[in-house]
Amino acid sequence: MFTTATGGQLDKDTACRAFRKVVTAAGLDPDEWTPLEQRHTFVSVLSDSDVPIEKISDLVGHKDQTTTETIYRHQIRPVVLDGAEAMDRIFPGG
Repeated sequence: MFTTATGGQLDKDTACRAFRKVVTAAGLDPDEWTPLEQRHTFVSVLSDSDVPIEKISDLVGHKDQTTTETIYRHQIRPVVLDGAEAMDRIFPGG
C-alpha cells in the first residue's frame, strides 16, 4: 500500500509512525486518528455515496460482505441529516 522513497514496501510500523507525524502536524490527536480509523471512514463514505457493498468489500480486501457491513460501515448520512434537521428546528427560518 505504501512505499519507501526508492519504491520498496513500507512496513506497517514505519507507515504508522509516518501517519502519526502527519496527524500531529495537522493539530489532531494521533490516538484518535489511526490508519484503521481511516479505513472505517473510507468504507462509510463509499457506502453513503451508494457504492454497492460488494464493490466496497473488494476494495478493502474482505472475502465477503459481512465484515464490511458489520464492522467497518458506519452510516454518516443519517447522522448528518438528523443534525441538520435539529438545527432547523432550533433556528427556524434561518
